[in-house]
Amino acid sequence: MSGDPLPIGRRVAYLRVRRRLSQQSFADRLGKSKSWVDKVERGVRSLERVSTIREIAAVLRVDPAVLLGGDVQPAGSAERREGVARIRAALSAYPMAFCRPTDQEVMSPDGLVREVRHAWMTFQHARYPRLVELLPALVTEVHRAYAQDPEAGRAAVVEGYRVTAALLVKLDEGILAWLAADRAMSAAADDRMLLACAAVQLGQVLRASARAGPVMLAAASQIAAGTPEGLSLRGSLLVQAAQIAARAGDDRVVGELLDEAAGLAVQVGDGHDHYRTAFGPTAVELARVAAAVELGDGPQAVARHEKAIGRDGWRWLPVEHRAAHLIDAARAYLQTDDTANAARVLLRAERVAPAEIRFRPAGRDVVAQVARDPGAPPTITQLAIGLGVL
Repeated sequence: MSGDPLPIGRRVAYLRVRRRLSQQSFADRLGKSKSWVDKVERGVRSLERVSTIREIAAVLRVDPAVLLGGDVQPAGSAERREGVARIRAALSAYPMAFCRPTDQEVMSPDGLVREVRHAWMTFQHARYPRLVELLPALVTEVHRAYAQDPEAGRAAVVEGYRVTAALLVKLDEGILAWLAADRAMSAAADDRMLLACAAVQLGQVLRASARAGPVMLAAASQIAAGTPEGLSLRGSLLVQAAQIAARAGDDRVVGELLDEAAGLAVQVGDGHDHYRTAFGPTAVELARVAAAVELGDGPQAVARHEKAIGRDGWRWLPVEHRAAHLIDAARAYLQTDDTANAARVLLRAERVAPAEIRFRPAGRDVVAQVARDPGAPPTITQLAIGLGVL
């Protein structure tokens, strides 16, 4: 958790209101004056005596650690660590590297395709805890399929590693995500379309590396843009390259790449999901918002966000894509000192895709930033405390 913890006085105020106690009734139960309570909640009077903290906790019916900010671990942290450990163990098996045959029955190519499709649907519906449960077995099946016959079901193998990388990026597991994306690139071999698919996830993993930009552009240049599928892949790679440039602070390159992607997106249209890219005009507009946030241009990001979510294409995007964008929008509002709207879009994201806020580190971090603002609404403070990030 980054940043300063929520002041103890604000915790007292929040918990008092949740218990439906007025300052006067709370003061009466403590044997203090209303003025004393008011000063504590405003931070004018500090709470230094352990005995006093214990008395307050008893009246509020919470553990004293709650008032001190040590009440809960981040929501789902234990389950997330255990799930990632299982995925790591699955990725650490190397039957494919040594072409070692397996003595266990290998899933049929059709069966593997179905399992991979289900994993992608789970991801796009932002059901990350469920996907964490599914991936260890899926990765194992992908390994076995590749070890038995690298040619049969190659596309499903690549897609299996892609969805694994996509989830691990969400969970901020950069090294493991890179491993999964690299496996996808290796499995794609010399198939240009599959290489481009794998490169989309590689771009997400290596977003902080300026060297990854040329890789995205090289992959894009290999794709014939004569079909909607090709246009979507090429455009998605340009978007990834633009985000890498934004991270590096190169606004000129960002504009050029996203303008080129927008031209391709017009030809594809909204409402499609070729190769799990959800590429289209609205997706490019959301990419412009994310880039503006990275470049520190909050006003532009906010203006583009408010326009983009009014497009018909917004409703056709996967739940995961929309919720992730709302986190970007919250960051944009924070850059313009608009805490109320930052809280509003975060609460909207939590309603649309709870795991994007509760399971994803980036979501929890933004909730914590908003909740620490003195003007943060009680609803976001309640969410932050429930997540264990304050």
